[in-house]
Amino acid sequence: MRRSESASILHTSKESHGFTMWQYVTCLLAIMGREALRYIHQRERFISSLVRPLLWLVVFAAGFRQTLGVSIIPPYKTYILYEVYILPGLSGMILLFGGMQSSLSLVYDRELGNMRILLVSPFPRWFLLFSKLIAGVVIATVQVYAFLIIARFSGVRPPLAGYFALLPALCISALMLGALGMLISSLIRQLENFAGVMNFVIFPAYFASPALYPLWRIKETSPTLYHICLLNPFTYAVELIRFSLYCQINWTALAAVCGYTLVFLGGAILSYDPALGLTMRRQNFS
Repeated sequence: MRRSESASILHTSKESHGFTMWQYVTCLLAIMGREALRYIHQRERFISSLVRPLLWLVVFAAGFRQTLGVSIIPPYKTYILYEVYILPGLSGMILLFGGMQSSLSLVYDRELGNMRILLVSPFPRWFLLFSKLIAGVVIATVQVYAFLIIARFSGVRPPLAGYFALLPALCISALMLGALGMLISSLIRQLENFAGVMNFVIFPAYFASPALYPLWRIKETSPTLYHICLLNPFTYAVELIRFSLYCQINWTALAAVCGYTLVFLGGAILSYDPALGLTMRRQNFS
């Protein structure tokens, strides 16, 4: 009898939590503000996010400029220098590292107990995770634009209109990569293990993509690697960024990025579901 009464009270309390749109917006802004403050206090994170792609752009591209020239391929209308070609891939690298680092903070908060405070909020858990993801998208997008401004002063100058057309592609790509990192973080229980998994995910995703070499050249060299690139979600993020930077839309890449985003985000929400976690704990004890 007591169990039924407590269950009914819990059911009615859950139904009584009706939030207005302004309350949802306030919660979203609070989570974004918390992530922004954390990012501001971690200046090394901002510097490292720029140093890494700039080294590739200045050192790697300069060394391979003569040997890795790129022929005329969409969306380019003429022959291009190698540093022009790798610019979208380096922008995607920033999003990839940003998504993984944002998810790393989830593991860190879970170890310190801060995650428990966030998840006991009366707001829906999917909304809390989505708000965390949106905060990571905003931070990663700011990092990419800072990199593009520096790259423009170094001589890599896409069309000015491309900087505005690029924004939706960056947001969608960052959402997909952030959802992937969130899904991985839900499966990792210790901070040390997540750091190793990050390297296991980031480098294969980056090198098995058209970030450094065109897909047609990969197909000529290794058909097996070419098919792996076609299955790689990061491939479509890079191509979406590349076409958007020249005010064009790659519909195949757009559809793939949206599809992967739904899969990764749905998996992350289910993995952070408390009922699923309870079921997993019961299976471990049995």
